[in-house]
Amino acid sequence: MSPLERALVVSALLFGIGLAGALTRRNAILVLAGIELMLTAVNLNVIAFWRHGGQTASAAGPAFVLFVIAVAAAETAVGLALIIAWFRQRRTVQLDEADTLKG
Repeated sequence: MSPLERALVVSALLFGIGLAGALTRRNAILVLAGIELMLTAVNLNVIAFWRHGGQTASAAGPAFVLFVIAVAAAETAVGLALIIAWFRQRRTVQLDEADTLKG
């Protein structure tokens, strides 16, 4: 098995675990963790294909990964801020309790 195939298998496993975690959890924080795991799998794919592509002299792959990491960090900050605001109002982070958008 080539290094590219190994990286793709690991990435697929990470993405599957993150997807399962995001779809099956009731806790909003664990759903965000699942989404972050999926973004990590995407970053692993990008780096694996960049290394396999043969043009490792260009910094396009790592630059794209840094951009995805920055977007993921911003998404996590906004998501956690929303969860904290929701917790202050409802005293729970369970997604089953999210039935209205009105305060």
